[in-house]
Amino acid sequence: MEALLSDVVMELAAVWPSRVLDLQISSSQKILGDENELRSAISNLVVNALKYGENSPVVVKWIDTTVGPALLVEDKGLGIAAKHIPRLTERFYRVDKSRSLATGGTGLGLAIVKHVAVSHEAKLFVDSELGRGSCFRLVFPSSRVVASASGLGASDQR
Repeated sequence: MEALLSDVVMELAAVWPSRVLDLQISSSQKILGDENELRSAISNLVVNALKYGENSPVVVKWIDTTVGPALLVEDKGLGIAAKHIPRLTERFYRVDKSRSLATGGTGLGLAIVKHVAVSHEAKLFVDSELGRGSCFRLVFPSSRVVASASGLGASDQR
């Protein structure tokens, strides 16, 4: 995950050069998963934070929790009203049509993240408050953690 997160953050920093992307890695946990799917989920979360973060720094964290390793993507931007949070992962769901027109996109990003979470036995949590920003957490079960010396090929460990 360290290498994958570094790659994604570096790629997006090049596309959004005026934005601050802060990568914080405090876990060395590796998880069993599909690299392309995980890259897609991470990219979608970070791009959303960049789009709706109102020029606030976007913080990407890889941490250990009591239930397993977690990816956090945080911004201090627009935030999302509580009434919209349960529907965010629906395909084509838009919080606000004016946001859609201003930022583009298909309305599939968080649906993709949810699909990747399900296929990796992870849980997606959203904490947000209007005007204060959002934090998206993708928490992987400890059953997905693999040891470095497990003998798995590099393409199987992320």
